[in-house]
Amino acid sequence: MAIQDIYPTALRLLGRPVLVVGGGPVATRRAKGLLDAGALVTVVAPVASPALQDMAGAGLLTWAARPYESTDVDGAWFVQTATGDPAVDAQVSADAEAQRVWCVNASDHEASAAWTPAVAVVDDVKIAVNAGGDPRRAMAVRDAVATALETGDLPLRRRRAHRGSVALVGGGPGDTGLITVRGRRLLGQADVVVADRLGPRELLNELAPDVRVIEVGKTPGHHPVPQADINRILVEEALKGHRVVRLKGGDPYVLGRGGEEAEHCRRHGVEVEVVSGVTSAISVPAAAGIPVTHRGLAKGFSVVTGHEELSEVPARADHTIVLLMGVGQLRESASALGEAGLPAGTPVGIVENGYLPDQRVTIGTLGSIADQAEAAGVANPAVIVIGDVVRVSPFAPSHFKTADYSTTSPNQPRKTVFTT
Repeated sequence: MAIQDIYPTALRLLGRPVLVVGGGPVATRRAKGLLDAGALVTVVAPVASPALQDMAGAGLLTWAARPYESTDVDGAWFVQTATGDPAVDAQVSADAEAQRVWCVNASDHEASAAWTPAVAVVDDVKIAVNAGGDPRRAMAVRDAVATALETGDLPLRRRRAHRGSVALVGGGPGDTGLITVRGRRLLGQADVVVADRLGPRELLNELAPDVRVIEVGKTPGHHPVPQADINRILVEEALKGHRVVRLKGGDPYVLGRGGEEAEHCRRHGVEVEVVSGVTSAISVPAAAGIPVTHRGLAKGFSVVTGHEELSEVPARADHTIVLLMGVGQLRESASALGEAGLPAGTPVGIVENGYLPDQRVTIGTLGSIADQAEAAGVANPAVIVIGDVVRVSPFAPSHFKTADYSTTSPNQPRKTVFTT
């Protein structure tokens, strides 16, 4: 049978009787698949696998514990033979052919009237692959296609009317490879993307031409689209039947207003999903080789957005402080920590544009960092790390390090500029 002779189709077997002849591993797999399709399964085999016996005992299928008889085909809509005996399988196939019942002959794919494809399900898309009767080849192709769908490399977007929804997707610090697989998949299904200024912007170029992108990006002190309007846009677009993705930098629930957006959607009856992202508070320091915790240096860390909260965090070099959106208030923050008792010699690292080609690292001390940042023209987006963990960075000056501090190169191939 040539592949050109195959007419691909899908069977709806819900509530319809089917016959499986055989009781081994192949018959077991096929019986499970037929049960998943809602078929009324009868298994004919003198001996059945423990799994088949369990299914029969639970009333999920009927097991006739005897050899096959030609009358077993009577009334069946579909037949699967998998006895392992070519002669028996051929007889079952011939009996099915005589009654014009489609039959899959596991012993001889060339003589089989039907083939069972390798199947995978991604969301509500079912993938079925035939590969010239080569099951391992079919499974390899199936897995590759399923992976491409799951990662967003192939489109899953619906083209017919569907119920609207909102997904709050954390895009990570900006590198397109740091968005989660789930986030990438939802982005590929979106009808509307409500996008921040930060995050994996390059992924927007991969969207289909008819996907609308609504820009709502904010900069420090400048919010052209207020949060109330963003909330309203999400609900309005979803109620129109659109799949909406709110693409954010970092994580939606880490200083990202995601909680407010989710609450607003739920109050208006809109289904909402939250997809966590790689927060910049941890990932951006890592891009410069700075861990927020490190054995012997720091056991905990705090994430804050301004100097007002600094009075509430431990002012110790062994407790890491991560400042987000803190460049504009860096001098006030350093002063506040100094007044709280943090030594002026405490290491401080600033990482601008983490993971992007123009990433830059400025390293100094609590007493010097404000002047250094001003002289270097440090600007947001930037993450500021305060504490002894900065000593671990491969870009820290040698006098910051001692024999007790081991350093490793970060997994960061992009250009990094070190300033002291």
